Amino acid sequence: MNVTARATRSGQWWAVEVPEVLGLFTQVKRLEHVAAQVADAVEVLEGISASSVRVAVLPVLDADVNDVVHDARDAATTAAEAQSIASHSMRSAVARLRDEHLTMRDIATVLGISHQRVSQLARS
Repeated sequence: MNVTARATRSGQWWAVEVPEVLGLFTQVKRLEHVAAQVADAVEVLEGISASSVRVAVLPVLDADVNDVVHDARDAATTAAEAQSIASHSMRSAVARLRDEHLTMRDIATVLGISHQRVSQLARS
């Protein structure tokens, strides 16, 4: 069974409601506990084994906080994509410079990285 746990901050707690299961409300101190708590509650209320319950945790945040979180996730995704491109470019540069018969240390100096990193990139 798939359910959505909507968690709203209430003081020091997260108030959790599950729209798919009538009367399922609970609270937890930390979001990491939501899935287990909800799965156990579904088992009690619906008679469905907790191990077969898949819980999607949806923190309900203020719009401005949600925007900040969204921006942070977008920035992290952009950074990961840029890192992937940079890694590919470095491996290509190392391969090309090795084809030109430069030493590992010379390649390191040209690329501004350590000769150990050049060795790692050359092996990959």
